[in-house]
Amino acid sequence: YRMLRPGEPPIEDAVEVLFQRLFYSEDTYDLSRVGRMKVNSRLNRPEMEGPMVLSSEDILDTIKSLVDLRNGKGEVDDIDHLGNRRVRCVGELAENQFRAGLSRVERAVKERLGQAETENLMPHDLTNSKPISSAIREFFGSSQLSQFMDQTNPLSEITHKRRISALGPGGLMRERAGFEVRDVHPTHYGRVCPIETPEGPNIGLINSLALFARLNEHGFLETPYRKVSNSKVSDEVVYLSAIEEAKYVIA
Repeated sequence: YRMLRPGEPPIEDAVEVLFQRLFYSEDTYDLSRVGRMKVNSRLNRPEMEGPMVLSSEDILDTIKSLVDLRNGKGEVDDIDHLGNRRVRCVGELAENQFRAGLSRVERAVKERLGQAETENLMPHDLTNSKPISSAIREFFGSSQLSQFMDQTNPLSEITHKRRISALGPGGLMRERAGFEVRDVHPTHYGRVCPIETPEGPNIGLINSLALFARLNEHGFLETPYRKVSNSKVSDEVVYLSAIEEAKYVIA
């Protein structure tokens, strides 16, 4: 509490209110569907859905899992495994900017309600859409991931659209990224091209999707496999993510 609220006395009630607002309130904390799925999967729960905020059971099960790891039970997660890395598409990034713009509008409305006489005010007198439009314009105009599309020819256009980056907001910094992050991982098989990556400081941080790779609803990369039944390769094609792939023998 002293680190989050320097200068304020650490009163027990204030600490509890801050903790509840940070992790248990749906207004300020969102675990998202992907986060809930990953938490339940890591804690070996059968169901993959649940509340979008942390619960007391989540914290207790996490502590139990950490104690088991300390005692030699279970396996430590591989941070470079594609089951622990997902693609955040432009829609998700734009949604975050839109949410930031809405929070600015909310603050402005609260300030106007506190200052002006509220009797004769109409909704259009309180709201102003400029913070939202400026946030979206800033995202598409000056974001680290915003680029002009390569339109030299149709092939270069498709290649540019299928390029993924580990840089940008919430990502890595090229100055601090080590060799392990840039290296080829076994889970890249069929999902990320091990050859097509730029030379120089961005090597291994900017990659391209493999030919038949695609994204699933959670943002994880999938690749097609032909199903084997009775020791014969069938024509049935199944798309598997890196998480699902670990359950089967592949060749």
